[in-house]
Amino acid sequence: MAFVNHQTAPTKFIRVKGINFAYRILGKEKGIPLILLQGLGWSMDNWDPAVINGLAKKYRLIIFDNKGVASSGGTTPHTIQEMADDAIDFIQALNLDKVNIMGYSMGGFVAQRIAFTRPSMIHKLILVGSGPQGAVGLSDLPHTISKIKGSTPEEFFIKFGFTTSEKSIAAAKQSYTRIHLRTANRDLPLSSAAVASQFAAISSWAMPDASALTELNTIKCPVLIVHGENDLALPVQNAKIHHSELLIFPDSGHAAFFQNEILFVNKVSAFLSQ
Repeated sequence: MAFVNHQTAPTKFIRVKGINFAYRILGKEKGIPLILLQGLGWSMDNWDPAVINGLAKKYRLIIFDNKGVASSGGTTPHTIQEMADDAIDFIQALNLDKVNIMGYSMGGFVAQRIAFTRPSMIHKLILVGSGPQGAVGLSDLPHTISKIKGSTPEEFFIKFGFTTSEKSIAAAKQSYTRIHLRTANRDLPLSSAAVASQFAAISSWAMPDASALTELNTIKCPVLIVHGENDLALPVQNAKIHHSELLIFPDSGHAAFFQNEILFVNKVSAFLSQ
């Protein structure tokens, strides 16, 4: 059977509590699947193929649009917990009892809530460019974004996710090109209402909550945290959970895993294989 990668994976739909969820399955047919949770404003087409295809060579990957996002139906929730509940419903609809989960940015917030709500579901957890509830610097996100408003999509991608070094900018341009390699059957863009709901959820998540930090230490599954040393959206001091593995990429921003795609794929593969 031909290897199904990011560019060729067909978009499928599954009905969950009356809502159609769009998803794609890549890579191997067997083994514990790796579920990917997207960041703010993302559709399935925002993942870098270098990362997705690299992991799909060893694992079964499932990417999907959560409720109200891009090609999925329904209305985007206003809270991270509701997004987590919808993700749990989606995973259960696929008849998956145990999964690995990788959440990027906002997707990492959702992943944490899944770990708290349904700990038995998660085998291993990977948090990339994310942070706990009340994360340091997260309340500044609207200001951070406002400073680069008016940029072209590529300029925004570079400024928000990478550093100003020549090496980082070059990696950003390569990543941006890879992301647009899929030309047929691309996912739909997010509606303005969906993005507004995501912003509302993030704003609530940004409120300081001491109990949330304590709750982090109740996560029992193995955790890998990946962060860019120069992340402007979620500063690197958020990359802390007791008993977790930590990988910090130097001269890297919010999209550190796209800039260091080979090292990232190797680290995640080693973590999942342990």
